[in-house]
Amino acid sequence: MSPMSKLQKLINELCPDGVEYKKLVESADISRGVRVVKSQLTFDGAYPVFQNSLTPLGYFDEYNCKADTAFIISAGAAGEIGYSTTDFWAADDCFYFTSSSVSSRYLYHVLLNQQTFIKSKVRKASIPRLPRSAVENLIIPVPPLPVQREIVRLLDNFTELTARKKQYEYYRDKLLAFENGRGGVSNCYWKTLGDIGKVSMCKRIMKSETSSQGEIPFYKIGTFGKQADSFISRETFEKYRAQYPYPKKGDILISASGTIGRTVVFDGEPAYFQDSNIVWIANDETQVLNSFLYYWYQTKPWKISTGGTISRLYNDNISNAKVPILPLEMQQRIVYVLDNFEAICNDLNIGLPAEIEARKKQYEFYRNLLLTFAEGDATIFRQTDRQTDRQTDRQTDRQTGHN
Repeated sequence: MSPMSKLQKLINELCPDGVEYKKLVESADISRGVRVVKSQLTFDGAYPVFQNSLTPLGYFDEYNCKADTAFIISAGAAGEIGYSTTDFWAADDCFYFTSSSVSSRYLYHVLLNQQTFIKSKVRKASIPRLPRSAVENLIIPVPPLPVQREIVRLLDNFTELTARKKQYEYYRDKLLAFENGRGGVSNCYWKTLGDIGKVSMCKRIMKSETSSQGEIPFYKIGTFGKQADSFISRETFEKYRAQYPYPKKGDILISASGTIGRTVVFDGEPAYFQDSNIVWIANDETQVLNSFLYYWYQTKPWKISTGGTISRLYNDNISNAKVPILPLEMQQRIVYVLDNFEAICNDLNIGLPAEIEARKKQYEFYRNLLLTFAEGDATIFRQTDRQTDRQTDRQTDRQTGHN
């Protein structure tokens, strides 16, 4: 029996007259997390703390959510859907769910399927927020638990390749786990990043100095590593490049806000970068190669400051982070190995990433198919595309209150 046939058989047996749609608040207990005092957070504690992002704010010695729990971020990265396979602490900008009638993993897939709609309910302000009422009033399909479990099994099969990518990341981190005398690296010692170079940034660019068209792209934190949508004149560029710090080709640019710690290798082409949000170490390559730093930064060696409303990476956080000092020949060998990992993991044209992208599209297709149930008609796999579209429209109407 094919996987789809098995699911169809379950639906025919357990819900032949269709699947009931309910408000999320009717199907699950929705709890808001509890604020944790930031001074109590560590970076090596037992349980991750999720606050305003899917990246842990820090770690805590207690947990208020058990493993295998779905949650939604309600402020900051509002509308992001999370699922933890370990016990964790949900802080106050996090809604989490418990239910006896809805599997948490099933709910995670359902919420991902409605993420565009969820994000449309986020209130745009200085700090984006998702109101509790928007979460409570989400309409979700609630088939019997055996049907939910089979859907989860099918959809989780599409995420196995991501686990393989995590294996590559694991071996990368193991390769960069240096200790004196460990793994034959007896001549490894440590310095701070501030010891090998000064944290540097471009001169501040005022809005009046930018335009939507121009000669020199100006990268802000929102366009860092992407396509620039702002420009400065060549005259301004040449003036500031001559008078103020400017990266050299090969320097590793670091995002200090937004997606903190994201890196881009500067290619030497004329460009300017937003001060304080995009920085780099003016690195002494007689001690540490930039190519080695690129991989070392991926281990997130710094502590992120969380004292303000929005977390960010300050100059001192970077300067005080430690880096292993190895013979240059050894650094080159490590870079060679990791470059091959990088090619496998990140090249969009070959290998694993292309397979992951194809599997991701399959996952999204089947997630939408498997979670678009007919009301009063269980034959969901024999629908035409037009019927599927009509059902999606009806579901959207229910969510938006239209008749």
